Amino acid sequence: MSSWFMITLVGEDQANIVAPVTQALFVANCHLGESSMIRLGGNFTVMMMVQTDKDESQLRELLKPVTDKLQLRLHVDAIKGHLHQHKNPDVRISLFCADRAGIVAQATGSLAEAGLDITDLESDVGGTEEKPIYIMHIEGMAQKGVEALEKAVERIANDGIDIRLSPIDLLIG
Repeated sequence: MSSWFMITLVGEDQANIVAPVTQALFVANCHLGESSMIRLGGNFTVMMMVQTDKDESQLRELLKPVTDKLQLRLHVDAIKGHLHQHKNPDVRISLFCADRAGIVAQATGSLAEAGLDITDLESDVGGTEEKPIYIMHIEGMAQKGVEALEKAVERIANDGIDIRLSPIDLLIG
C-alpha cells in the first residue's frame, strides 16, 4: 500500500540539486505530487509530496547518498495527499517599504483580520545594506470580500508602507 510523505531538503545553494534528488526518487518508483523549490539568502530548500510503498526509514535510506553528497538536511513527514484540492487566490497584494522589524506580522495580521486567507507569500530584501527595502508579495482569498481588504490596505499604507491590492481574474479565456 502506498503512502504520501512530505520531503523537505535544506542546504547551501549549489548547482545540480534537483536532478539527483528526483532521479533517486524516480529509480525507487516514487511518485511526485506537488513541489516547491526556492533559493533563500544563498540557501536552497525543496518541499516535495512523494507517494511511495516504502516506509519513512526506507525513504530516508534511498535519499541518503544524495543528501550526504550534496550536504543537504532531510526531513520526512507522513501526510495526506490532497492533490487537486487547490484554493484559487482571488487577490494579489504587493508591499514595499524600508526594512524594519515587524512588517510581516503587522501586514499579515491586518489582512487576516480583514478576511485574507493567504495561499502564497514570498518576501525579499532589496536595496542596499545602508538602505534595505523589504518586498513582499502575497496571494490569497478575500473571505470577507475585496472591499474589506481594501480598507485594511489603506490602514497599512497610512503607516508609510507602499502596498497595492489587485484582484485576480479567475476567468481565463
